[in-house]
Amino acid sequence: MSTPVLPPASSIDYADLGNRLKAYRIGASLQAEDVAEQLGVSRAVVYRMEKGEIVKIETLERLAQLLNTSLASLLGVEVEYYSNALGLFERMRQLEQTSDRILAHFEPISLLLTSDEYLTHLREMLLEASPKSQGKARQGEVEDMLTILAERRRFFEQRRMSIVSLIGMRELERFVLTGLVGRVDLPHEVRMQRVRAARNEVVRIADLMESEPLNVQIGLIDDAMPSSTFQLFSGNQRTVLAVSPFRLGELPNVRNGIATVTASPEAVRLYEDMIGRLWKSAYKGRTGAQRLRRLLERVDPLTESP
Repeated sequence: MSTPVLPPASSIDYADLGNRLKAYRIGASLQAEDVAEQLGVSRAVVYRMEKGEIVKIETLERLAQLLNTSLASLLGVEVEYYSNALGLFERMRQLEQTSDRILAHFEPISLLLTSDEYLTHLREMLLEASPKSQGKARQGEVEDMLTILAERRRFFEQRRMSIVSLIGMRELERFVLTGLVGRVDLPHEVRMQRVRAARNEVVRIADLMESEPLNVQIGLIDDAMPSSTFQLFSGNQRTVLAVSPFRLGELPNVRNGIATVTASPEAVRLYEDMIGRLWKSAYKGRTGAQRLRRLLERVDPLTESP
């Protein structure tokens, strides 16, 4: 009896393809039923595709057109491009779910290391920074974004994966001076409340540096940092790089820019080399905490008169 010939294993990671489909859909502010209607299929079919069910190439081509991306980006064979923060944050959430270690520079502070109060302030900041013409539609997008960010923080606190966070001293100084605001033309009393909130976040980072939790390493960089933020997500099988123009600090930007996600070995190596170089010269532990506390003493807008 002849041995049956098995079809060759597919080189496409359909589970990851499904994740990208979901991230692009969320970034396009589309519900599953919206995509289903455009494709002429049921909502259940869309959910199955997002869970990694095999998709016909013709369907993928239609999905790419609908989601305003390329077939190559959906397949993950080159670089994934995200033209808004909502889609990128969903993709980052997915990558964090399968990561054991994160190397990050997210200006001014990695979201995963912020206090419980930060997201409350962030909501106000994002609404303040929004064009007034956007109205309720913009508010809905902000809430969707905050839902994803809150889930990311909860997962990090529960899983306690390792994070190495690089923080620029110059960015922190600007952060403390400006406060957690979406625009600068706020009443003086509100500005001072937001400055206190920013200072509290810096105190939290100083406390973390002093206590040195096993899963958290923080390095202060007294040099110019890259203009784009980045994160390396490392798991058992691969490392993925996300580079972003979006920022969640003072005067946040979640609207304009193009973020990229790639597993290209060359890109990952170059960023790992840069992170290693920055980490080597960074202030760490109690030394870093002392520098942060001196920064707070030196830069104190709360003493200024209105």
